[in-house]
Amino acid sequence: MPVPLRLARRHPLDWLAAALLALGLLFLATGVLPAQAAGDAMARVAPLLAFLGTVIVLAELVSRAEVFDVVAARVARAGGGSYLRLFLLCVAFASLTTIALNLDTTAVLLTPVMLALAARVGIAAVPLAMTTVWLANTASLLLPVSNLTNLLAADRVALSPLELAGRMWAPQAAAVAVTAACLWAFFWRRGRRGAEAYEAPPAHRPADRALFRICGLACAGFLLAILLADAPLWIASGAAAAVAAAAFAVRRPAVLRLSLVPWRLLVLVPGMFLVVETVNAHGLHELLASAVGTDDGLLGMLRAAGVGAGLSNVLNNLPVYLAGESAVPVGNEDQLLALLTGTNVGPVITPWASLATLLWFERCHAGGVRVPVRTFVATGTVLALTAVPTSVLALAALG
Repeated sequence: MPVPLRLARRHPLDWLAAALLALGLLFLATGVLPAQAAGDAMARVAPLLAFLGTVIVLAELVSRAEVFDVVAARVARAGGGSYLRLFLLCVAFASLTTIALNLDTTAVLLTPVMLALAARVGIAAVPLAMTTVWLANTASLLLPVSNLTNLLAADRVALSPLELAGRMWAPQAAAVAVTAACLWAFFWRRGRRGAEAYEAPPAHRPADRALFRICGLACAGFLLAILLADAPLWIASGAAAAVAAAAFAVRRPAVLRLSLVPWRLLVLVPGMFLVVETVNAHGLHELLASAVGTDDGLLGMLRAAGVGAGLSNVLNNLPVYLAGESAVPVGNEDQLLALLTGTNVGPVITPWASLATLLWFERCHAGGVRVPVRTFVATGTVLALTAVPTSVLALAALG
């Protein structure tokens, strides 16, 4: 019997998400996963799903309003034909997008903007693509909004967004600095980038300036809300997404489709949580507790970060952080934040180490850009081995 065309065209990540959720539900139905553990996991994941769904809808609408295109064109023009200046601006652009809108948004929405920028100014696409994917991971330490793992960590240690930023600004700065150095050495320096100079493009003018302004203000309001207001993140992102959606309902209603909702992520995340809770209930906790140890000093922090980074590249950083968090002794705040550092900064070696990297590979494939896996793994290994310990040292120095 032939496979229906709609099913045949499903992306492999769709099948992975469905398989994980089905497996988790099977574990729950057969009693392999205790109902209490499943209930606790779903209670914890519910606000994460609300935030993830609304923030990606917000980012998609902001992109449709051409906010990112205007910023990208201004970045290229600000570079003035200088590769060094363009490099610094792209690093800042990718870092701020990740910090403010989360790493998956950078992978999904900034990647095509960067590739279009490369085509528009006639420069090599790979340096811009690698800047996006590396900083999508390594620039995701600062705020709870930057990474789902940050939301979990902030909840565990009871830190507000400003308090988390106060603890993580030094490791975040160290991670971005090391990433920038590796990007320049491997992809941007003369002889690697494919041209000596570039011609700045003309200014980009959005087709609908009212939509551009409203969505830009909604995005800015979201950032102010998460930094200054004591409101749950999903409420801030939901309100901003509602403002953007209302503007599109008036100006371009055809854009408002169910495909804007990140269904794949909304299926993948609960399935991943259920599977990890199952494995955790059958011995993973003891294994990780032994690997992580109980030392809250510098050596214990380096150990936790190394375990987090290493296992993230073998499995995936979200379930590894979730399992590792329960293995860190209660009260070991520095060790927990070091584990967070390893699971955020370290998953840059394998294509499956983070969901953002998988999404990035998909976008690059759609844009006709090929990054050899051997190059990706080799350069990512150097980045992980330098950025993770440097960031942990900065965290320890600040603490």
